Amino acid sequence: MTTTLDSPTQQRIDQWLGGNYDADTKEAIQHLIDSGNITELTDSFYRDLEFGTGGLRGVVGVGSNRMNRYTVGAATQGLSNYINAAFPGEDISVAIAHDSRRMSPEFARLVADIFSANGIKVYLFSALRPTPELSFAIRQLGCQSGIVVTASHNPPEYNGYKVYWNDGAQVVAPHDKAIIAEVSKITSVDDIRFEGVPEKIHLIDEEIDAPYIERIKSNAVNPDVIKRQANLNIVYTPIHGTGITLVPRALDALGFTNVHIVEGQATPDGNFPTVKSPNPEERPAMQMALDLAQSLNADLVMATDPDADRVGAGARNHHGEFELLNGNQMASLIIYYLLNAWKDAGKLTGKEFVAKTIVTTDLIDRMCERYGVTCYNTLTGFKYIAEVIRELEGKEQFIGGGEESYGYLIGDFVRDKDAVASCTMIAELTAYAKDNGQSLFDMLMAMYQENGFYYEALVSLTKKGKEGAEAIQQMMADFRANPPKEIAGSPVVRIDDYKALTRTDLGNNLTVPIEAGKMGIESSNVLQFFTADGTKVSARPSGTEPKIKFYVSVREPLESKDAFDATYAQLKEKVQRVIDELQLK
Repeated sequence: MTTTLDSPTQQRIDQWLGGNYDADTKEAIQHLIDSGNITELTDSFYRDLEFGTGGLRGVVGVGSNRMNRYTVGAATQGLSNYINAAFPGEDISVAIAHDSRRMSPEFARLVADIFSANGIKVYLFSALRPTPELSFAIRQLGCQSGIVVTASHNPPEYNGYKVYWNDGAQVVAPHDKAIIAEVSKITSVDDIRFEGVPEKIHLIDEEIDAPYIERIKSNAVNPDVIKRQANLNIVYTPIHGTGITLVPRALDALGFTNVHIVEGQATPDGNFPTVKSPNPEERPAMQMALDLAQSLNADLVMATDPDADRVGAGARNHHGEFELLNGNQMASLIIYYLLNAWKDAGKLTGKEFVAKTIVTTDLIDRMCERYGVTCYNTLTGFKYIAEVIRELEGKEQFIGGGEESYGYLIGDFVRDKDAVASCTMIAELTAYAKDNGQSLFDMLMAMYQENGFYYEALVSLTKKGKEGAEAIQQMMADFRANPPKEIAGSPVVRIDDYKALTRTDLGNNLTVPIEAGKMGIESSNVLQFFTADGTKVSARPSGTEPKIKFYVSVREPLESKDAFDATYAQLKEKVQRVIDELQLK
């Protein structure tokens, strides 16, 4: 445990106490000092809050490593400088949205003021809105950039913001690193222009809401099925987030008339009082929705995260019990449904494509290959999928894509994962299954029978503070120095190192480069191990928080629906063996 402050940390504290910061901030710092809370002081000041390639994220509070008026201000000033330099002589505009988190409205207004003070026109949503609508607004309004204030599905103490470029996608190279360079030049609070220009700030809402909903309606591939199944019994929860603003409206616009909202979670609230974590990847976050779905004998249950870019869903399995589908399963089902629909409509011409991340199930690759559709694999993060869409615009047609962390995209009018559009598509494919006398889970089993049963699991380890960050880096160094030779009884035959951008074939003792500059690929601290029997293990530290994720994928053929339970148990046992052998803890 840290008992003393190192010199750089103390220097940052002294700078804040002596600089042009407000009295409340200085008082809060002094309180930490007087209370002797060395650990909190260290975590708050041991570094400057990193402006990563996607933006900011951190705990709300005082200090150089916290989300507050000054760290957000410095980041926005640097971004303003870059935007003005990148578009000389143009009428520059940005769009800004925010979620329901603590300080989100205040941070959104602060960002708007700073942009306007730097001569930039601002379109600011009048109230909270989903992240994907911000992406849509940038394209709809012809903005050069955009910001959404959110920390996605992180715990309540976090907030952050994501930076978008003029194509509606989060920034990628070369802009990302160039923005970071500009932000790093803001070394004093006195460099930040806080005084807003009100006439440059324009509030928006319905003029973006209406066309966004219309574009979502255009995603429907079987509207006649929706008409026949309009009474599909749906339970939905926004988990106190932005989804309440548009998901029910979008479902209604598609024609679904029997949607039940979890009232106890319908009100936006950044404290997320009914859940430990507002993450639909975790079953407790969906428990209230599941309970309501059980009481109503619902066909489908869905939950969106606070900024409504991710969605979790569940349906009754072959035992009549509600089963939550993981992100790999739902991404696969969406692509399975779309591929079949496009084939039936005669729309597959050889110039269509799907995009997903390297840690997302290879089942999608297998299905695309069967349908003659190219599947592009990118680094983790939807900004890389958006990069592929941008590069292929006008050349090939995007069908859909997704990532294992519950984010999916249908169509290209949004360039980020879109839980609003995904909710309508999940409802449609559930209606399609019911129209054919099946459940969503029946469709899942049919997909596995046709393509093989792929089962994935995620192990996510959080190690807080400076010591935690160092421990995570050591874990990755150890895996590189001593990679496993065998996993769950099968020899490791290939290692992909995206930091070194190398692919090693262990059977032939051959190492070749992974092409840097390829769409969606750049150097990143990711390791992947592949075994002879098809098992894949990926290790990836988070770039914005002290967390490391391990993605485990195994596969077996599924002979029949009757064999589902036995095969499922076999795959789960194998995944646990992988976790134990690699000591992923």
